[in-house]
Amino acid sequence: MTGNSRKTMEAVISPLVPADVPVNLLSPVVLAYIGDAVFEIYVRQQLVAGSNRKPNELHRAATGYVSAAAQARLLQRWMPLLTEEEADIVRRGRNTKSGQPPKNADPADYRHATALECLVGYLYYLGAKERLEQLMGLAFAKQDGIDGSY
Repeated sequence: MTGNSRKTMEAVISPLVPADVPVNLLSPVVLAYIGDAVFEIYVRQQLVAGSNRKPNELHRAATGYVSAAAQARLLQRWMPLLTEEEADIVRRGRNTKSGQPPKNADPADYRHATALECLVGYLYYLGAKERLEQLMGLAFAKQDGIDGSY
């Protein structure tokens, strides 16, 4: 992220941790709920900062990052980089009962997307901005010479 977009993100995203509950004891569903919002903000901020596009173009570009299949692929890229604690949060998120997947989503992809969102929510509530930005950077890094969604 650029310096300007980082300052904007810090102004927009400031965690308000639930009272009296250690972050590692929050429900995976709660972590995924907040993680979904945080992930989408990072994606939208990156897309807006990257170029001057029309809103419908931004929306189409964002779906390449926020779909269950795209998030499942990104999680696979993250897995080798995770600490034991982070991997445990991912396992908790993957194994949680989070409802029915959307009709167009593969159930396995949906579980992995929930796991990714759970980790994002966990890092957000920990206040681990640098770690979160490090992992989110992989979402926008070129892979195999291809830019864009992973």
